[in-house]
Amino acid sequence: MATYVVLAQFTDQGIRNIKNSPQRAGLAMEQAKGFGCEMKEIYWTMGQYDIVTIVEAPDEQSFMSFGYALGSAGNVRTQTLRAFTKDEFSASLTRLP
Repeated sequence: MATYVVLAQFTDQGIRNIKNSPQRAGLAMEQAKGFGCEMKEIYWTMGQYDIVTIVEAPDEQSFMSFGYALGSAGNVRTQTLRAFTKDEFSASLTRLP
């Protein structure tokens, strides 16, 4: 499974309905499962981003579909970082000359 760090900012709609954010997060966790993904962690943060999540997905297409479904609700805008474990990163270094 590939790991992704998702940085999210509330949209105007999302911040207007901030009190529903914990419930929306629960729904998003369930929605992720429908795409074969698992939202491992969710954190509400202070600073440039309002939410940070860790998501595991079996492949890029599954993650992308989940991301589009999440974004289409209109509550957050996201940026995604593909994350690599130490072992995954080390394996990629073996390809270097």
